[in-house]
Amino acid sequence: MLERAKEATRYDKYTAIEYARFADDVVILIDAHPRHDWLLPAVEKRLREELAALQVEVNEEKSRIVDLSRGDSFGFLGFDFRRIRSQRGEWRVKYTPKLKKRTALLRKLKGVFRRYRSQPVDRVIYPDQSGAAWLGQLLRRGTFQ
Repeated sequence: MLERAKEATRYDKYTAIEYARFADDVVILIDAHPRHDWLLPAVEKRLREELAALQVEVNEEKSRIVDLSRGDSFGFLGFDFRRIRSQRGEWRVKYTPKLKKRTALLRKLKGVFRRYRSQPVDRVIYPDQSGAAWLGQLLRRGTFQ
């Protein structure tokens, strides 16, 4: 359903709708340009119709509409999403790990650094070929899995 909406709102390489889904969670992003104001009610109505056809109910307590341009934020899959200005002055979405995830990561990092104290950096980043590649990924991109 959302694939058709994406294609219908495509402008060259850009789309007015983007979405991410994991298990029973979904986040739908709609471009904030005024010409797309009609999309929010249309997508919400269509999504509810499709879910009703599948006999799936929306949990109204957990569901909400967030406007990032008003300073709102939302959490999805362990990250907080909010809108900020980049160093070039352009608006973009910033995502940061939630506090619980950051705390878990710091505990994991402490263990790694204690285990490899006084070792060369290459050995700390890549202790073996399979196990701790996440640390190199974290240091390069700022995320881990």
